[in-house]
Amino acid sequence: MGILSVTAALFAADMQAQQNLFGGQDILSAVVNADRTVTFRCMAPDAQKVQVAGDFAATVEDNPVGGIVGTGLLSMTKDEKGVWIYTSGPLEPELYSYLFVVDGVATLDINNPHVYRDFATISNVFLVGGGQADLYQVNDIPHGSLTHRWYDSPALGTDRRINIYTPPGYERSGERYPVLYLLHGAGGDEDEWVTFGKATRILDNLINQGKAKPMILVMPNGHIHLEAAPGESSRGFYKPEHLRLENAAGAFEANFKEIIDFTDRDFRTIPDKAHRAIAGLSMGGGHAMTISGYFENTFDYVGLFSAAAGGRSGRPATGVYAGFDTTLKKQFDNGVKLYWIGIGTEDFLYNANKQLRAQLDAIGAKYTYVETGGGHVWKNWRIYLSDFAPLLFR
Repeated sequence: MGILSVTAALFAADMQAQQNLFGGQDILSAVVNADRTVTFRCMAPDAQKVQVAGDFAATVEDNPVGGIVGTGLLSMTKDEKGVWIYTSGPLEPELYSYLFVVDGVATLDINNPHVYRDFATISNVFLVGGGQADLYQVNDIPHGSLTHRWYDSPALGTDRRINIYTPPGYERSGERYPVLYLLHGAGGDEDEWVTFGKATRILDNLINQGKAKPMILVMPNGHIHLEAAPGESSRGFYKPEHLRLENAAGAFEANFKEIIDFTDRDFRTIPDKAHRAIAGLSMGGGHAMTISGYFENTFDYVGLFSAAAGGRSGRPATGVYAGFDTTLKKQFDNGVKLYWIGIGTEDFLYNANKQLRAQLDAIGAKYTYVETGGGHVWKNWRIYLSDFAPLLFR
């Protein structure tokens, strides 16, 4: 055997060893077909039952092979090689997430390398393109930059990680830009709007289409007991707890000026009210509501996406939550160009947002209200950002 043949054989053996090491299989799964159906495959020859648990399961008419099992679990069928297969019906354009359930145990699809972490949970994802979902794709257009920065927080006693997007051409333009502060929910961190929210892709595409102004996007971590997302801080690798009492104490909101000052100092912002916006989902929507009222002359644009808006009015409160009715009225007396509220009709926070709207109506405040179908889900929040961003800084 010649030298080249020996080398090729060794290389092939090494590659096979790597594949075996990482559990790779020569199987394609979560394949989006031309008709927008999606085919899943799972190698489990000894399993008795394999299912797909997906956020698309209860919203489409699926292929009768397997069918919907009422709980959102889609049954797969095993072929002669021990590969379980399921093909959905046509899916609407969207970013979807899913897991496999093998004999009752949830597991990732190891043949789909696209795995996202949403705070303390992980799932596979796939994208069905077209329509609204084209905003979530990386298209052949100019792109902005995403940097992971740290800012000093004397009030919270630590350095804290923050994600900042700058628009296409920022590094060379010398121009100053408006800023959107975008806040995550209780089940997220500073990475959430980048991964599941696709915020940077949405802005890239909207800016390229001329539908949104070029802007800086700031995404901080709203959990005051955490420096950063798991694996990104001095705590190393850990499973975070997001439902902590500290997050309801108001320290993040009361000290938000640290984030504004850091952004204005280190980036080319236009540091005035007319060029600042703040928005958030769920807990982050509650944060955006409180912060914009507490710093009542700081933001001209406010976006509340399925906001945790209850519990502020008519109840004893201290610190940043004290006198919410008064600060809310003062905020609108100072002038707000856009106060935007979006909520799904099946969202568990629907009534809390209804209560907030009643408060706003009582003081004669003008606001934009958007009601969609669905519940407390990313499908809605990505749409809300896509609709909110083009309205900013006009």
